[in-house]
Amino acid sequence: MENKIKPGLKRHDTETVTFDKTAASYESGTLEIYATPSMISFMERTCLLSVEDYLPKEQTTVGTLVNIKHIKASKTGEIITCKSELVEIDRRRLVFKVESNDSEGLIGHGIHERFIVDVDKFLGKIN
Repeated sequence: MENKIKPGLKRHDTETVTFDKTAASYESGTLEIYATPSMISFMERTCLLSVEDYLPKEQTTVGTLVNIKHIKASKTGEIITCKSELVEIDRRRLVFKVESNDSEGLIGHGIHERFIVDVDKFLGKIN
């Protein structure tokens, strides 16, 4: 249930930089380095998974805002760690602080917001 979701909720995940996660693969750049869209997707997924088990199955969260800085490149084969912390709740709006690191330290950080939605109502609005 929603009331089990409280500020301070944290999650920590890892992924490896493979070619499909590079700027060259995403066509967001030409180099085989960890793509900004990959890092943001990983941050969003970490936040989603941090609250998913606390929601009834008829609800989920959708991303509504990303304000992320990608400050350092990471090569293929590097292991990326993402940490999220829920820092604010405003009714159905969830605000997370996120950061990603590789073996040398911080590579990205920022804020990500998600909104709790009723799946059927949400899909009904777009169909």
